[in-house]
Amino acid sequence: MARPAGNTRLKSARMAAGYHSQQALADALKVGVRQVRRWESDTPPWPQPDVAQALTRLLGQDLESLGFATSDGPRSDRVRRAVLADTAAGAGLPTVPTQAVPVQPASVAQDFAAVTRSHRRLYWSVAPATLHPAALSHAALGCALLLETAGQTRERTAAALAETWLLAARIEFFDLRDADRAQQTLVRALQAAGEANASLLGATILAHSAFIPAWAGEREAALERMTAARTYARRGPACANLLAWLDAVEAECETRCGSTRKALKLIQHAEDVLAAGSDHPSPEWLDWFNPVRLAAFKGNTQLKAGHLPQARETLQNAFDALSPSDDKQRTVVLGDLAAVEAAAGNPDEACRQALRALDGLERAWYAMGMDRVREVRRALVPHQHEPCVRELDDRLYDWSTAISALSR
Repeated sequence: MARPAGNTRLKSARMAAGYHSQQALADALKVGVRQVRRWESDTPPWPQPDVAQALTRLLGQDLESLGFATSDGPRSDRVRRAVLADTAAGAGLPTVPTQAVPVQPASVAQDFAAVTRSHRRLYWSVAPATLHPAALSHAALGCALLLETAGQTRERTAAALAETWLLAARIEFFDLRDADRAQQTLVRALQAAGEANASLLGATILAHSAFIPAWAGEREAALERMTAARTYARRGPACANLLAWLDAVEAECETRCGSTRKALKLIQHAEDVLAAGSDHPSPEWLDWFNPVRLAAFKGNTQLKAGHLPQARETLQNAFDALSPSDDKQRTVVLGDLAAVEAAAGNPDEACRQALRALDGLERAWYAMGMDRVREVRRALVPHQHEPCVRELDDRLYDWSTAISALSR
């Protein structure tokens, strides 16, 4: 017989919130690890009210969403309402409601989702500092609408809300470089995806959360989150594009943690998955990944592995295949091309590519693109007295670039 899965909702929320072991959560709650094991069992007991408030505050979800049964009726309702209010106040974010009084028409979900789609498209051209508060305000509206919708209307609204929280988290992590805030926002996104029963969105949110420990070099924590993401994806049906993206994310995690050989194997698997395709369409919200983006992942990994000729060819092919709207990604690829030349001992060509990246950053700011240029400049320290490097410095630290970096 198959072994019982236990309370997977609590385990997934624990990992998403950064508590990578039962002991870590127990220490944060000041309870015994045995208690956490009981909560993650098939029949989790209801926590005491004070512990329940602390638990939901830490994990950013109400007790029902964390997999606790509500057979005790009125008592659970009282605790849940108290916990929701306390969680919202503690995190400074609107909570995702779990009860609804339907007063809105069915069209509200479509209208709310239309704004979500518009924000998603605006991400590629609007300055992050401008779009971010708009996305947060839209998320607050979505939370309010969940109180006034039910059934499929509520599920569709919750799915669009999850997309909005995910967009906000992407801005916070990739553009504003605020990993702690992105972690909190991703928990909100996962909660909303749970309300929508949107497992593929859940997989995507969990995979984004893996970037956070990976950037800090915490490989085990990153891979644990990827395991959770793949578990959600299996509840699918997941398309080839999503499955390949999960491989690409895990490859990025491995690359960040120094395991380039494993990363290249994952990328090869992603290429095979895309080549094989699937009968399931790619979700509309998965607009940040395609074969060209996978090639950019591959080129960066080849660069980090020291495979410079291969990296140069892969990155140049990816650059040539980018669409005119891929301004942000173009700055990243140019930065990596510059890094290839810096590593190959070609400072003139490295500076030329870095200057092209800075040109792109003037049109479409992207923190990751600027990070790539700065990495190139650090690699050029042995050549810093050469005219090409001084020209790069003049551009990298001119008034417009410095002001743009500070204002965005």
